[in-house]
Amino acid sequence: MILPAVRDPRLVTIRRGGTLTDADHHLLALWAALCAEHVLGLFESVRPADPRPRQAIEQARAWVRGEVAMMRARAAGGHAMAAARDLRGAPRHAAFAAGQAAAVAHVAAHDLGAAAYAIKAVRAAAPEGAGEAAGRRECRWQRDRLPAAVRALVLDDQRARNSICWSVFDC
Repeated sequence: MILPAVRDPRLVTIRRGGTLTDADHHLLALWAALCAEHVLGLFESVRPADPRPRQAIEQARAWVRGEVAMMRARAAGGHAMAAARDLRGAPRHAAFAAGQAAAVAHVAAHDLGAAAYAIKAVRAAAPEGAGEAAGRRECRWQRDRLPAAVRALVLDDQRARNSICWSVFDC
């Protein structure tokens, strides 16, 4: 579970009754895509012929540019997660990260899903005993790439949802 029972209005767009601007929604989508892309190789190393996670990341970015509708980006996210159905560990988490990144077009709060699954992928790919440290490095890498306009929002959201995101944001 990565979404809270009660949605934070700061992560709901203005047209849906929240306070999130379209510009900040786009920044969250781009950051989520970057997080997912950073670990995509963990999926592609076991399924090089399956383009669905990469396509999901591309659809997230295309949505930001106004080239595809939200429904198309969201559908691509579902296809990315389906690509992971029979996988375990790092490849599965990497595909889920891509799926979550594409889902940001639909619900901005999926940004933490992309980040959390990317951290889980790195943890799972690390040598035995090194997963926690690898996850903290990935978390810091992600935070270093947060756009300034949404940095405080994302960091606050990470604190609020860390417990439902497998506590991966303790970095």
